[in-house]
Amino acid sequence: MTITSAYRSPATDLAFRRQLERDAVWTRMIAPGGRVPDLALVEADLGPVHLHRLLDTGPLVLVFFRHAASPECDAALAAYEKRLAPVLTGLDAHLVAVSPQRADRLAPVKRRHELSYLVASDGRHALIDAFGIGFSSPETTEMLGTGRSTLPHPTVVVADRKGIVRFVEVSPGPAVRTTPEAIVAAVRG
Repeated sequence: MTITSAYRSPATDLAFRRQLERDAVWTRMIAPGGRVPDLALVEADLGPVHLHRLLDTGPLVLVFFRHAASPECDAALAAYEKRLAPVLTGLDAHLVAVSPQRADRLAPVKRRHELSYLVASDGRHALIDAFGIGFSSPETTEMLGTGRSTLPHPTVVVADRKGIVRFVEVSPGPAVRTTPEAIVAAVRG
């Protein structure tokens, strides 16, 4: 027997609608087996960096973060420098931290932590949109400096040299980050 909405409580209807919205968001996000699009990002020091050129020389690890002023993101970038970047270099893998913030606003965090890996801007959030990991945050428009207000969920994407995504982890908030060990295992796997 099917229960129609006339017999469900308003709380049940609301919970059902919220679950559908949550499921719809998660099903649109990048998943293993997907492909990295051929896009260019703007690296804080180097200028345009094409993802497929990086893939020509090794696997790709994309770490998405909100902006340089986020204390949680700042701590994660510093930790990845110490615990992840040296291991990935030994595996000929490229680590790229990606934010929708303008590249010139990302440069200070790269210099402050002496990051050896690429820190790049996705100012038009083309990659964030392609991966379906963005959400609207109007209060950050001025901070991002791009005239836009889309932030990424904290996400790690690992792709092999063919651009096929082998690992994805999307965190619910900036305080929860993928461990370096999980990322290294995905690159090796």
